Amino acid sequence: MKECEYQQISPGAAPPPASPGARRPGPAAPPGPGPGPPPLASAPRWSSSGSGSGSIGRRPQRKWEVFPGRNRFYCGGRLMLAGHGGVFALTLLLILTTTILFFVFDCPFLAQQLTLAIPIIAAILFFFVMSCLLQTSFTDPGILPRATVCEAAALEKQIDNTGSSTYRPPPRTREVMINGQMVKLKYCFTCKMFRPPRTSHCSVCDNCVERFDHHCPWVGNCVGRRNYRFFYAFILSLSFLTAFIFACVVTHLTLRSQGSNFLSTLKETPASVLELVICFFSIWSILGLSGFHTYLVASNLTTNEDIKGSWSSKRGGEASVNPYSHKSVITNCCAVLCGPLPPSLIDRRGFVQPDAMLPSPIRSDEPTFGAKPDINMGMNTAAPGEGDLRGRIPKSIQNVIQSQQRA
Repeated sequence: MKECEYQQISPGAAPPPASPGARRPGPAAPPGPGPGPPPLASAPRWSSSGSGSGSIGRRPQRKWEVFPGRNRFYCGGRLMLAGHGGVFALTLLLILTTTILFFVFDCPFLAQQLTLAIPIIAAILFFFVMSCLLQTSFTDPGILPRATVCEAAALEKQIDNTGSSTYRPPPRTREVMINGQMVKLKYCFTCKMFRPPRTSHCSVCDNCVERFDHHCPWVGNCVGRRNYRFFYAFILSLSFLTAFIFACVVTHLTLRSQGSNFLSTLKETPASVLELVICFFSIWSILGLSGFHTYLVASNLTTNEDIKGSWSSKRGGEASVNPYSHKSVITNCCAVLCGPLPPSLIDRRGFVQPDAMLPSPIRSDEPTFGAKPDINMGMNTAAPGEGDLRGRIPKSIQNVIQSQQRA
């Protein structure tokens, strides 16, 4: 999966038509007068932006340019965001407007009448809030790369060769052992793979996200394994900033109204009234969201698991124990917020390789490095005649599952 091409193509489908001006792959072309050696087979795919023979304006194509999800990329693929950014822009507008009004109309009076520490504390909180928000919004949340053409074709072939002459649809689930408890892996028909534990397919971004929590339009991105700690720090710091501004504005209005009418004070400071209204209607939802995610962090749960009742009796069945919990609040908090940040699995700035160079899935009877033979991805739990599970899951996805098993 290191050099996979993120362009989903149905197995057996005809190759896509060439764009105007692009060269069609075919047999060896007759030698021309142009100097230089012929291109190597491992060279990156070239895209043509010109017309005619396509020899002018050619450039290597990067993976973010053909990314199959609905994300938007900026700065040459270094930053990514969800397809819709209107709500995210509204979040930035509310935070910036409230804070700027506070610094312009409230801080000078409070710093003069009370203490200079008020604008300093507000500046620190504002910087921390914006830093966490931007990291949450522009960070890869933990998107798993889709199966390559060769891997998808191998999966279809293994499903067809099940020893039965009748038609059998692709199996929807597999089972692995996580801390002594069976966890089901669901098959994603979009990404053509069995999703690792705690992974879900986001219908908004059209991606499978590792440790999927939820899709948050307010930050313009999915919240997953790679940006959850930034999201939690954002809502926690935002709750402190909102409460701090609300208390300071109330103090400002109270001090100004001493010896005069309170209504006349409100008329003299419309900016403070606007800040008060914004903070009053937003502080309740922000504090509630912070408390809810504090509970999730302490329990090592995700919003998706809590809503679906994966480890409780919400579905009406027998309650099961959360296999990812460490049975300690402090350990759970450290595991969720302080663990090493995993690398991004989508090499969005890498070059697209030719289809002929796509790696095919490797099937081996030897366990992957670091995995125990007796829990080798729960392959013994598959139904008889359904083949080896490891051959149907890309190697990078195997590493994700094995890290969950060793947790």
